[in-house]
Amino acid sequence: MGTLYAELDERLRKFIARQPVFFVATAPCLTDDGDGGHVNVSPKGYADTFAVLGPRTVAYLDLTGSGAETIAHLRQNGQITIMFCSFSHETKVLRLYGRGDVVLPGSARWDDLAGQFPRTADPAAELTNQRAIIVIDLERIADSCGYSVPEMSLASERDVLDRWAEKKTAAELVAYRADKNAVSIDGLPALEMARST
Repeated sequence: MGTLYAELDERLRKFIARQPVFFVATAPCLTDDGDGGHVNVSPKGYADTFAVLGPRTVAYLDLTGSGAETIAHLRQNGQITIMFCSFSHETKVLRLYGRGDVVLPGSARWDDLAGQFPRTADPAAELTNQRAIIVIDLERIADSCGYSVPEMSLASERDVLDRWAEKKTAAELVAYRADKNAVSIDGLPALEMARST
């Protein structure tokens, strides 16, 4: 049976740390009734890209990708759900519901938040594929059984995104984002004129 939690306790933090992948879900509200648009679900990987900042606050490092639905939806309505799903012998699905904020490189909050992620901790490293940090204030923390989720083994992390980004200059990544990440598939502003927070 599922359980509601008041906060991310030590046991839940350890569960989160063991998961090699998590899923992010957002949806736009295109009408006054909250209807319309495309619901988006994105898988996220890479070790050390998710951080628990406090009992009811989490963040993840958002890397350059082919779309920017999550950023567009958060800018519009702020609603987000994160799902961790155990593929090991342990049976558990953990969902974190909340309100998300997009923090962009160069903003006042970036340096403090970036220190939470080993991928950005080395100031000498030229890491240019981090396009944002998504910070979520949690409103609901709940788990469920996950009894029907298959048990699978992790072969390895893919380094394809890192290798793709390493072949690009910082200017080329900026141009890519301007072309591919400016608006959502529903035409909502994503990185186009995004405000730093």
